[in-house]
Amino acid sequence: MIVEDSAVVSALLEHCIERDPRLEVCATAASAEEALAMLERTSPEVIGPDVIAMDIRLPGMDGLEATRRIMSRNPVPIVVVAASMESGKWNTIPIEALRAGALTVLEKPAGTTNADYQRVAERLCTQLVIMSQVKLVRRNGGCDPLSFDVHAVVFKPGVFTMLGITCSTGGPQALVHLLGALGPAFPLPILLVQHMTGSFIQGFARWLEGVCPFRARLVNDGCIPIAGSVHMAPADRHLRLDSGRLWLDAGDPISFQCPSGTVMFQSMARDLGEAALGVLLTGMGDDGALGLLDIRRAGGYTIAEDESTAVVYGMPAAAVQMEAVCESLPLHTIAARVLELAPVRQQLRGAEVH
Repeated sequence: MIVEDSAVVSALLEHCIERDPRLEVCATAASAEEALAMLERTSPEVIGPDVIAMDIRLPGMDGLEATRRIMSRNPVPIVVVAASMESGKWNTIPIEALRAGALTVLEKPAGTTNADYQRVAERLCTQLVIMSQVKLVRRNGGCDPLSFDVHAVVFKPGVFTMLGITCSTGGPQALVHLLGALGPAFPLPILLVQHMTGSFIQGFARWLEGVCPFRARLVNDGCIPIAGSVHMAPADRHLRLDSGRLWLDAGDPISFQCPSGTVMFQSMARDLGEAALGVLLTGMGDDGALGLLDIRRAGGYTIAEDESTAVVYGMPAAAVQMEAVCESLPLHTIAARVLELAPVRQQLRGAEVH
C-alpha cells in the first residue's frame, strides 16, 4: 500500500514499485484517514498489504499518528518514505516515525531523469521486499515486568570499561528505553552502531541527544571515548576501537552493513578482552552476532534482547544460535542488568587502588 498525498509522487512510487517483479501495489491512499479505512475493511476474504510505504506530511492526520494507530491496532510493516530535504535540515520527523513504530526511513526517489533515480528506486524496492517479510508483534502500553520469566545468571566478575550497543530495525525506540534507564551517572563510555539511511544519521544523533541523558556524537578519527557520551558510527564507516581510541574506515560491508556491529564488537574484544560489555538489540539479519561471540570468547559479557520484546528478532536470534550470548533479556530489564555489573567494576578498581 502506498500512502502519499501528492498524485505525482504517488504515481512515481507506483511506477518504480510495479517495475519490480517481487512487488505489487495493492492499494493507494491520498490520506491517513483513507489508509486506515482501507485497513479496517481487510478480512480473511480481503487480503491486506504486506508492507506500507508511508509519507509523513499528509493532510489531516499526519503519517506519525497513522503509524501509531496501525501499529497499535493491527500491525503492518511500515516503511517511511521521506523527502531528502527533511534530512538536510536535520528534521527529526523521520526519527519520530521510527519511534512511532515504522521499521525504517528511506528517501523518496526524485524524477526518473534524476541521476540518482535508479539507485534510490532499487534501494526502496529492496527494502520494501525485506520489510514485507517482517513478522510484527506489537503490544499496547508498556512492558509488564511480571510477564517475563528471567532466569538468574551467575556473573563472572570483570573489570568492565566500555559498553557497545548494536541495533537496526526497531532500534531507535529500544535505544531511548535502554539509555534512559541507564541514567546520566552511568560510568562507562558507550559505543553505538545503529543501521540507518546515511542521509538521516546526523539528524538521528541530534535527536538522540535530546531524548536520552547522554551526549550523542558522530565519531571522528582518533577520539578517545569518554563516560557520559554515546559515540556513534557515522554513515558508511566502520567503527573500531584500537589502543583506547576510536577509528573509522570505509571497509567492505559485513553482513551487508557498513557500519557493522560485528566490526565494532570484534575491535572491543581485541582491545579490551574481558573488560568489554556488548549488547545486541532488535534488528533484521545477523550483524553483530559474530562480534558478540568474539567478546564472549575474550572473557567479556554479552547480552541480547529477548524475542518477547524485540521488534525484529533477527540479529539477537543469530547471536543466540551461535552461542554468543551470556544472557537474553527483555528490553526493560537490560539496563538493570548492566547497572548491576557497574558497581562490581568500581569496587574492583577501589580494591586495586588500596
